[in-house]
Amino acid sequence: MAKDRSQRDDYTTPLRRLLLGIVILCLLGIFLVWRIDSPRVERFRAQVVDAVVPSMDWAMVPVTAAVNLVRDFQSYQRLSEQNRELRSELRLMRAWKEAALQLEQENARLLDLNNVRLDPRLTYITGVVMADSGSPFRQSVLLNVGERDGIVDGWATMDGIGLVGRISGVGPDTARVILVTDATSAIPATIQPSGQTALIKGDNTPAPVVEFLENRELVRPGDRVITSGDGGVFPAGLLIGQIAADPGGRLRVRLSADFERLEFLRVLRFHSPPPIQDPGGIVGPTRPETALVPDEVSDG
Repeated sequence: MAKDRSQRDDYTTPLRRLLLGIVILCLLGIFLVWRIDSPRVERFRAQVVDAVVPSMDWAMVPVTAAVNLVRDFQSYQRLSEQNRELRSELRLMRAWKEAALQLEQENARLLDLNNVRLDPRLTYITGVVMADSGSPFRQSVLLNVGERDGIVDGWATMDGIGLVGRISGVGPDTARVILVTDATSAIPATIQPSGQTALIKGDNTPAPVVEFLENRELVRPGDRVITSGDGGVFPAGLLIGQIAADPGGRLRVRLSADFERLEFLRVLRFHSPPPIQDPGGIVGPTRPETALVPDEVSDG
């Protein structure tokens, strides 16, 4: 048995050395072939790459699967974090909802206790937007309410949040609304909190221009813009939007109304005060008094 073990050792050691030498020679040959700068060798290298690389796809399958697994795990982590954030925001929104409901109920009770009557001029009728002008040079929409519903030219329209436009053209069953973005639209407005008055002029873009501003230094981006009521066309206090500045530094209004989803519009029933026919009637008659004669004044 000792003789057999020694014979096995005698055969194994030379074989190992031979295999190691062959591997070293192969590696050295590959290195030399890869370093030779010759067109024939270059074509040979290309043929070897074309023959070997496509057949190695099976070796890349585990690596690709491992990379996809790591990416899926990272995506799962991000989704888990977003889910936790959304749950916390949802709890916060529920708390705000409860607070809003309580404030609404309290406001209704206070209005009932104080017998507050809202301005009857600001009642409204809701109409459905049937179609728009479809022209970039005319910004208008068509409503399914008209003269039979008591619609009057010049009434303001809102989408529930912000001012949309005014009635311009009334038919028996339909009415045309000129949007505040139209080039023919000009709205007297007040900018809060500075109290500056300005004119909101449409220019067929989503953000109308602020013109005739008294003092620009008092106006900042984000200030609220509401109707001033000047001219009696629009009632005062209707929200138009917020001040914003374009890349050129010109002040514009970022409208509060969602003009991309105009489905229902509120037409405000607003009757402007009647024009004054007799300006002299505003001042009441004065009590006639006896004029003093200069001689009587001098006599005391």
